[in-house]
Amino acid sequence: MEQIPLSNFQKNLHAIIETVVRSDKPVLIIDRGKSLVKIVPVSSSEQSWLGCMKGTGKIIGDIISPVEDPEVWEVLSG
Repeated sequence: MEQIPLSNFQKNLHAIIETVVRSDKPVLIIDRGKSLVKIVPVSSSEQSWLGCMKGTGKIIGDIISPVEDPEVWEVLSG
């Protein structure tokens, strides 16, 4: 990840943002060796958590029948 000093960032804000958008890679803004801010392109940070596990599950065996015998279940013995 590219690191840019805060003083350079303030002078070249527009060019740095264009570079981040074009390269699709984040940039780290530092001041005196400490990380201050990470600029991340929108396209790589907007993954929705909805549907992120789609297609990863497997149905193994019978999913309708109870796991235990109905005799064991007090609720089913009525």
